[in-house]
Amino acid sequence: MLSMRFVPIQLCTEGMRLGKPILDEEGHVLLAKDVVLTEGLIGRLAGRGIPYLYIVDKATEDVDVPEMIRPETRLAATRTIRSHFSRMMGVSAQGKPAFATFIAKDFRDLLDSIIDDLGNHPSAMIMMNNLQVKDHYLFQHSLNVCVYSTMLGIAHGYGREELTQLGMGALLHDVGKTRIPLSLLSKPDKLTVEEYELMKKHAEYGFQLLRNEPNLSLLSAHCALQHHERLDGSGYPRGLKGTDIHDYARWIGIVDTYDALTTNRAYRAPVLPHLAVELLYAGAGTLFEPSKLETFRDHIAIYPLGLTVELSTGEVGVVVDLNRNLPHRPIVRILYDPEGRETTPYYETDLSKQLAVTIVSVTGRRDRLGVG
Repeated sequence: MLSMRFVPIQLCTEGMRLGKPILDEEGHVLLAKDVVLTEGLIGRLAGRGIPYLYIVDKATEDVDVPEMIRPETRLAATRTIRSHFSRMMGVSAQGKPAFATFIAKDFRDLLDSIIDDLGNHPSAMIMMNNLQVKDHYLFQHSLNVCVYSTMLGIAHGYGREELTQLGMGALLHDVGKTRIPLSLLSKPDKLTVEEYELMKKHAEYGFQLLRNEPNLSLLSAHCALQHHERLDGSGYPRGLKGTDIHDYARWIGIVDTYDALTTNRAYRAPVLPHLAVELLYAGAGTLFEPSKLETFRDHIAIYPLGLTVELSTGEVGVVVDLNRNLPHRPIVRILYDPEGRETTPYYETDLSKQLAVTIVSVTGRRDRLGVG
């Protein structure tokens, strides 16, 4: 358990103390736990794309943030995904067939660790706070979708082998993007019609890469092929409908969409988590299976403990507890009033009981906090 606050980098100030180490893209420690921040360190971290820091904070010393995935598991995942995906992207860039030969063994070992870690918290809501230098979107997205999907599989009641098939499919669902030009993957503008049609081919490319991979279930390969299919037949590449889409791919389709919506991209800002959930529910029964959306809603902490939020009242606080029946309306400890003055003593607002109050930002505003 961790007792600390998850603070946007733009709200960090000199003298704050790190509650967790900061890792680079390869998983190496850049700054160790308990390092006291200086303005210079904050500036360099911001320049390297670090969006948040875990800060030891007296205001949240009683808030325990569970670590669903052990640091060593996350480190191994980061290195494994980067290593294999980077190699495949390099091979593809050279114009050679980017076959993923014999990658499944390494990923299966990794998935075993993820399943074991998540299995230690069977009733917890998964929280996906990650603290490392901004990495290639494809790498981090693949890990996020894997962890979310595996947790939902546990909640659904899948057995070990089913979890392995689902988790492997989730981890490798976007592997076909290693055959898409990097310039297209990182394009900061909206894709043209032609570019979008090429991007859509990643689903078929992924299936081609995985279908004959040793030690990988064909069902996992179908996750790469089908994760953009939708219940009403409006998806791609085959326009499959309903139960013609495998159960695993229907789980992954929900998670893939949510993580993509809530992640900062080159061409758009992230959507607030509760708004992303509303967008998912707008497709209930047409795009996504309602019962799966309910499982997602009940097991994903869209506003994790320790997260700094700004409310529609202008108050700024930190999430200190969750309402399982209304996860998009957590309990917030108010640290600053609408004028940016520190509240003394702190007080809490239960958003499940204050329905007129909403979360409007997960980054806070520096001017409201009186720190700049």
